[in-house]
Parts: sequence; C-alpha cells; structure tokens
Amino acid sequence: MTPAEHLDAVKECLLADPAVAEFRIRRQRATSIDAHIRARVTAADGSLLEFSWYVARDLTGELRVLVYSYHWESREGALITRWDNTPHFPGLLGFPHHIHHGDTYDALPGQAMDIFAVLDHIQGVLGISS
Repeated sequence: MTPAEHLDAVKECLLADPAVAEFRIRRQRATSIDAHIRARVTAADGSLLEFSWYVARDLTGELRVLVYSYHWESREGALITRWDNTPHFPGLLGFPHHIHHGDTYDALPGQAMDIFAVLDHIQGVLGISS
C-alpha cells in the first residue's frame, strides 16, 4: 500500500464509520514515502476527535505510523481520552506510547494506536456496532 492509498483508506473509514457524524480534513499530504493527515471528527454523540498522524516507510518498505495524537473530548470540551506517542514520559511501560484519561491528564502506559483502533474504541464506548 502506498502512503496515498493509506490516506485514502483513512478517509474511506471516516466516511463509512457509524460513529462519525461528520469530519473535516484540516491538512493532508502524501508522497511516495510518507503521508500526514490532520482532521477533526464529530462523533454521533456530539463529542469531538481531533487527530494527527504521520506515516512513513521503514527500512523494510513497510508503512509505519511514526507520530500520532488522537484527542477525544466531550461536546463540552472535557477530555475523554488522548492517545499519543510524544516521548515525554520515558518511565512508562510501552514508552513512548501513552494514554491520558479524563480531566486529570495523568499519563498511563499505552500501546501503538492507529485511527482505525481509535474509531473502534469510540464505537464501543458509544454502543454503536459497525
């Protein structure tokens, strides 16, 4: 899959996902070796997901999500969950992947996330089946 095809797959997923009421691409770029997208998604319950990721080919030629941030908040602006891999919590298991829950912003150990897994999680929380 090319970076552009991966970007298209993300947009197709956003179009088809029953938890997504609407979305707006704020920025996107794709070359033969990498791609970046930044988007704002309104979920079916009015909550908002702001996300950004950068994907690039590794040394084996496989596409890998290298940098990501998925910030999900209530319609009132309160944090629900944030997944990211900014390397600012080196002591956590799974570094640099971590999760912030609720208003505390406490960092918890995480794992690599992609937009498909985040949307599946949101569907589950909202009780929506695909």
